[in-house]
Amino acid sequence: MNIIIYLIVAAVIGWAATMIMRDRSSLLINIVVAVVGAFLAGWFLSPIFGVGTINDAITLPTMLVTLLGAIILLAIVRLVRRGR
Repeated sequence: MNIIIYLIVAAVIGWAATMIMRDRSSLLINIVVAVVGAFLAGWFLSPIFGVGTINDAITLPTMLVTLLGAIILLAIVRLVRRGR
């Protein structure tokens, strides 16, 4: 049951990140963006803000850090796409 909740929260966070970055993506891409963004946020942003990610617990601060990680990931992907 926890994995289903985790995937739903990841989909919502990924969707929010794609809306903020004005990118069109499928549900699967939204989930992947949020999960990878959570890992990025865990390595780089969690030590700065002192907050975990949705990998630790699903709370508002962890969702915001995960959202920020997903936005950063989308920005990196956009820069790589432009370089081609």
